[in-house]
Amino acid sequence: MTDARYLKRTILKETVDSRYLVEGQRNLRIFLPPGYNEVLSYPVVYCQDGEDFFNFGRVATTATQLILDEGLEPFIIVGVDVDKKVRTEEYAPDGNRHAAYLRFFAEELVPFIEEKYPVRREPQHRLLAGDSLGGTVSLHLALEYPQLFTRVMSMSGAFYASSQNIVGHALDLSWLNIYMIVGLQEDAFETDRGVYDFIALNRNTRALLEHKGANIFYEEKDGKHQWGFWQKEIPQALRYFIEVE
Repeated sequence: MTDARYLKRTILKETVDSRYLVEGQRNLRIFLPPGYNEVLSYPVVYCQDGEDFFNFGRVATTATQLILDEGLEPFIIVGVDVDKKVRTEEYAPDGNRHAAYLRFFAEELVPFIEEKYPVRREPQHRLLAGDSLGGTVSLHLALEYPQLFTRVMSMSGAFYASSQNIVGHALDLSWLNIYMIVGLQEDAFETDRGVYDFIALNRNTRALLEHKGANIFYEEKDGKHQWGFWQKEIPQALRYFIEVE
C-alpha cells in the first residue's frame, strides 16, 4: 500500500503563452516538493509528455518518496503536455513543428518557469526527461541549446536516422550528461513511422555520443516500450541526477 505521506503533494496547473506554437499556448503541471519554500532555490526537471509522466509514470509520488525517504535534495518538476496528434511533428527532428517547439521550450517555457518559481538557472540544475520521442526531443533541445541544458534522461529514446545524423554531425559533446535505458523486449516496436528495433537505435546513438565524448549512463534491461517499464526506472534515473542532501 502506498504510504499516505507520498500522496500529500502539491501539483499546480499553469498555461504558458507562445508565439511559436500553432495553438498559441501550452498546458503545464508543476510539482512542488515537500517543504517547498519560495525563498529557497531548487533543481528543476522538465518532462516531455507531461500528462503521461504524472499519470502513468507517477513521477510526483516517486519524487516525494525519494525526497522524504532517501534524502534527495528537493526539486521541482515541470510536466509539459503534448497533443498526441502532433507529437511526432513536435518531437522528431524532421517534424514540421519541431523547430517551433524547440524555440518555445527554450525561449518561452524556461523563462516563464524561472520568473514564477525559484528554480536554479544553471544548466547543471536543469534536467530534461522523456520517453520514446520525448527522449529524442530532450536530446535535441540540449544539442540546440547547450547553454541551457546539459543533462538528459532518455527512456527508450526513439533515435531514428534523422536524430542519429544530427548527433553524428555534432562536435565535442563532453559537456553532455545523458542517462539512457532501453528494454530488451523493444526489438520490434510498431510506431507511427513503422516497426523499429529500439535496442539497435539506442546502441547506435550511444556509440555516436561516445565518439563525441558525451558522458553516458547506458543500460539495457527486461522491459517493453510502455509506461509499465519506464515507471519502475524513474527512481534510479532521478537518483543519478539529483544530489542527496
